[in-house]
Amino acid sequence: MSDTLALAKRKLIEVALPLEAINRESAREKSIRHGHPSTLHLWWARRPLAACRAVLFAQLVDDPSSHPDRFPTEEAQAKERRRLFDLVEKLVVWENANDEALLLQAHKEIAACFDGKPPAILDPFAGGGSIPLEAQRLGLEAHASDLNPVAVLINKALIEIPPKWAGRPPVFAGSAESRLGDWPRATGLAEDVRQYGNWMRDEAEKRIGHLYPKAKLSDGSKANVIAWLWARTVTCPNPACRMTVPLVNSFTVSSRSARKVHVRPVVRSDRIDFEVEYTSRPSVAGTVSRSGASCLSCGSTMPLSFVREEGRADRLGATLMAIVAAGKRERIYLPPTVEHIDAAYVPKPDGIVDVDLPDMALGFRTQAYGLTRQSDFYSPRQLTAVACLSDLVASARSQCLADGAEIEYADDLAVYLTLLIGRVANRSSSQSFWHPGRETVEQVFARNAMPMIWVYAEANLFSDSSGNILGQLDYLVSAIERVPASGVGIARQGDATSLSADGVVFSTDPPYYDNVPYADLSDFFYVWHRRSLGRVLPELYGTVVTPKAQELIAEPARTGSRIAAAEFFESGLREVFANVVRGQDRRTPFAVFYAFKQSETDESGTASTGWETMLQALIDVGATITATWPVRTELSGGLRELGRNALASSVVLACRSRADAAQPTTRRGLIQALQAELPGALRALQQGSVAPVDLAQAAIGPGMAVFTRYRMVVEADGSSMRVRTALALINQVLDEVLSEQEGDFDTDTRFCVKWFDQFGWDEQPFGRADELSRSTNTSVDGLVRGGIFWARAGKARLIEQNEFSDDWDPTADERISVWEVVLRLAKALKDNGAEEAARLMARAGQRVDLDAAKQLAYLLFSICEKRGWTQTALLFNGLGTSWSDLSAAARTGGSLTPPPVQGQLDFTSDEE
Repeated sequence: MSDTLALAKRKLIEVALPLEAINRESAREKSIRHGHPSTLHLWWARRPLAACRAVLFAQLVDDPSSHPDRFPTEEAQAKERRRLFDLVEKLVVWENANDEALLLQAHKEIAACFDGKPPAILDPFAGGGSIPLEAQRLGLEAHASDLNPVAVLINKALIEIPPKWAGRPPVFAGSAESRLGDWPRATGLAEDVRQYGNWMRDEAEKRIGHLYPKAKLSDGSKANVIAWLWARTVTCPNPACRMTVPLVNSFTVSSRSARKVHVRPVVRSDRIDFEVEYTSRPSVAGTVSRSGASCLSCGSTMPLSFVREEGRADRLGATLMAIVAAGKRERIYLPPTVEHIDAAYVPKPDGIVDVDLPDMALGFRTQAYGLTRQSDFYSPRQLTAVACLSDLVASARSQCLADGAEIEYADDLAVYLTLLIGRVANRSSSQSFWHPGRETVEQVFARNAMPMIWVYAEANLFSDSSGNILGQLDYLVSAIERVPASGVGIARQGDATSLSADGVVFSTDPPYYDNVPYADLSDFFYVWHRRSLGRVLPELYGTVVTPKAQELIAEPARTGSRIAAAEFFESGLREVFANVVRGQDRRTPFAVFYAFKQSETDESGTASTGWETMLQALIDVGATITATWPVRTELSGGLRELGRNALASSVVLACRSRADAAQPTTRRGLIQALQAELPGALRALQQGSVAPVDLAQAAIGPGMAVFTRYRMVVEADGSSMRVRTALALINQVLDEVLSEQEGDFDTDTRFCVKWFDQFGWDEQPFGRADELSRSTNTSVDGLVRGGIFWARAGKARLIEQNEFSDDWDPTADERISVWEVVLRLAKALKDNGAEEAARLMARAGQRVDLDAAKQLAYLLFSICEKRGWTQTALLFNGLGTSWSDLSAAARTGGSLTPPPVQGQLDFTSDEE
């Protein structure tokens, strides 16, 4: 193995990535709904497809430095790397996801690095299927494995089933005319899913449509109901009152600026009725909060402990607050009626296999209020509807067989129709809520948890508005139409700690410590999937609930304590990574996505438990980390995590097996190696596409590459150095390197940096400025003449960037500094845009070293981040992030190439 590591070619991911483009498209992807594979079925904490596609490509393609015979100079390597970057930047754009010519070009680049035979990709924690799907899209053999049956079903639907029926026309009896022509990818299968899904919807309406009456409007006409808004209730404990009290956190049902609508509770002698009011503010703010509830009739307060006791005694009820009907281009809100109340209460359907919730589980809060079984998540009508649809999957499968399909095709069709049931259940639960701003029924899993919902929205499944069957079907079909449906894709159920695979490339997104309780959450879907598919896929649905004991998360409720949970997670992660190291194709690194948010504080400071656990597990099994790259998936409106530990962000790690001949070293030896290697690595990152906000995280890569190349790092007491200590040393050396870069600055700039680090923009006594100027070999008068400092009446301060004028000509400035150039560039970019900043950079480049200016932008961001100066940090991060584009434009006179026109996107909000 040691020889293999020495001879292995460096891959692009181990040297450089076009992070700005990857992060931009990953964030943008969150706004895309129709056609996105995530709309096939809900899964938690999916990785963006753009990031997965880029990482897989960079994981497999050689970096130009691996071919000195073809690219003998740094300039030649940089040019070739730019060509690969251009390809990646096209690949990550959503509209190019099915560009066959582009994908073929990417596949050829990959295949050329493996003599025409690229290895298969395996994700042992496949989850929502992003990584296997993108491997298949790149023309690679894709293998997905997961312990959770819901995840396995999603992956079968994404990568395994579509290639089997690619190019095939639909079989639905009513689609005879549409069978003519081409049916690329899995569009024929998608059409059958649409047709049989429509058939199920119509059959369901025949059976239970009477349970969904129309609403009677004030003019006597009728309208389709969109949703019924229900509030949970509790009986007032006051013996003199005993009123049934609605538990409502807000009576606002529409908060749109043009029209605000609220429910107004009206207290009668023996009950509380509800009316609708169109006012700017509700008459009553609410009756329940985190501190407790209050009675609308007598004013008695009820602590949440009382509400929980009533719930556990099965004494919580529900009352209809309002009916939402479809009007002309608007929602119509109506008060409850007896007809609509009576229609909702139906007997529990037969054959419901009810499942107990765990007594305690991460993210679950409902058990404390008496919701202890899966059936408790539904009102009687909802339970009847989802059960009816679930049973119709078998009928649709039989109809498909009658239309001439073979058994395998009918079975696969049933998989997609079952996923439709999951989508419907996610909008048809007493955990679904009404969004007043969007006026829509929202999904159960707005986050990775199951909180207590006081006011829930019951969607009309047979309407044409929010939460209806056909809307959910449309999302599903659109996703199927866009999957690659080519090559080999295999999805299997398996425990990652016992997987066995050789000669594959691993790319995976492991569980995040205690962040997402996948198994407990997915039982919500599993019980319906099993009802529909138990006989079609008996090997996948052999258990009543999803497997829990082997699930690799730190769940104290299963292990008995937090310590035992941490030990279970850590030992399991080591086993997984040991399997990965054994089975990994030695020609390429394996990749690990990690996106952990939790921090903890102890005597050593703040650190991310999950992040350290993962790094330690990799090191323990003999892996060396060759690169770490921050991948951001939030639409950037600000640095949300600024001021927090930089390690608590989304990252991708590239890893290889450590050389067998690796030697130990001491703390001193590690520090010396870091001091020798980090400056060059940091400069390369700064000259590449890493934004200032991501620099500390990206620098962990070369730092950990040094740390993990040793068999162990021996502390003074003979113990092995902890990962947390190594990370602290890496950050310490990083700070030193950034400070040492001040040596590249002119004397005025060195003064400004030191002043800024101590005082920011604040005014200070003149004496401090005079003293600091002497120590940096400049003068206060010179700084003032240079236009970057203010001194008057015994006071002094730096001049802020917003005080600079816009008519500055750097070529005519008698006393120019790198400091002034950076501040004016940041101001120009912020106020006047990229083209003006590029033109300014072109002129400034005639007077100062622009490499030094870029280093200063990174240094100033680092200072602002440590000081918590968020707005100023944003300014310098924006400049550093845009530097490469500005520099390229500056070389052509300041003209920026306009971005390609993007296709029309669907920004529908009514979706996960």
